[in-house]
Amino acid sequence: MRLQINGEEHELDVVTLKDVVKHFSLQEGLVVTEVDGIIVDRLHWIDTNVHDGMRIELVHFVGGG
Repeated sequence: MRLQINGEEHELDVVTLKDVVKHFSLQEGLVVTEVDGIIVDRLHWIDTNVHDGMRIELVHFVGGG
């Protein structure tokens, strides 16, 4: 399925938003997701099915100094 993730087109074999986060090996507790302009709470990732053409933004927070 073709998804636009952080402004770039990706071809992924995923079903849910949780699968997308897992695909990129991101630490779930440090990620904020936005789907088609709407922020999706982490509790709803497993219930949010993705489809062709969906626009997803993944923001991963990192610590450091």
